[in-house]
Amino acid sequence: MRTEQLEYLAAVTRLGSLRRAAEELHLSQPALSETLRNLERELGVELLERKRSGARISHEGRELLPHIAGVLDAVDRLRRAADEQHHISRTLRLGTVNAATVTLLTPAIRELRAAHPSTQVEVVADRQDGIQQHLTEGGFDLGLVSYLRDDDLPPGLQTTELLRGRPVVCLRPDNPLAALKAVTVSDLLAQPLIVMRAGYVMHRYVHRLLNGPTPSFAYAADGAEMGKLMVAEGLGVTVLPDYSVLGDPLERSGTITCRPLANDTTELRVMIQRRHTHSVPTAARDLHAILVRRAAERRNHRASGKGRC
Repeated sequence: MRTEQLEYLAAVTRLGSLRRAAEELHLSQPALSETLRNLERELGVELLERKRSGARISHEGRELLPHIAGVLDAVDRLRRAADEQHHISRTLRLGTVNAATVTLLTPAIRELRAAHPSTQVEVVADRQDGIQQHLTEGGFDLGLVSYLRDDDLPPGLQTTELLRGRPVVCLRPDNPLAALKAVTVSDLLAQPLIVMRAGYVMHRYVHRLLNGPTPSFAYAADGAEMGKLMVAEGLGVTVLPDYSVLGDPLERSGTITCRPLANDTTELRVMIQRRHTHSVPTAARDLHAILVRRAAERRNHRASGKGRC
């Protein structure tokens, strides 16, 4: 049994329907229904009356509500007490897939430090599945992950879109491909290619882009930051989201640059995720708000025609 399951049931009771609860929790209705079915199986009690017109709390569920409310109150008190106890030395843990760490996260952390000078911030680089597991288990407060446009979002996490972008070829300015307006797959295959390891969105994307043929030589990199460093050292080219390259210190210094891929309309998204919970540490809530605001400013900057490959 997870606290989130009890919170979901309380939301259904408060709002009067499964549909309205799903909308408030930012979950799909089938995902919410299945989560509550798992709780019903675990408790051996039918908590919802499911009819064609919708689902509502059952009589048995209403009898359990005082106990559920007591558990949620106790958990909330525990979280508040722990947050207060560790206010001075609290560590905010954030997982990231690296794609937007330098260009988006670093300035946000700098701003957070001004408001919360005693809060330690631990940034952990991980793959998407690892970040989401830590978020679910409470090991991370926030997570930054990348998605392809058609990827499904996890139902158990609150997800907010920060940035949208396109895949681009990241290369040195002295690479012959830098003279092109757009890079074709054939151009890419003729270069030593630095590919992200399995488990990264860009690994899936590149394999789909190449669709069978292999490059003349390939490296495997653990994340975008390592990929950009390898490009800077002249080992080859890599394919990354444009928001991972534009504004990067290596790009600002002229060490790396990027070119669009020809005839490609793939869309990539950076999302910030956290658990569905009533109690969110103040620093985590503030960092979430800073990232959302800074991402909006960056979108407006790009809409003005600046910051493009």
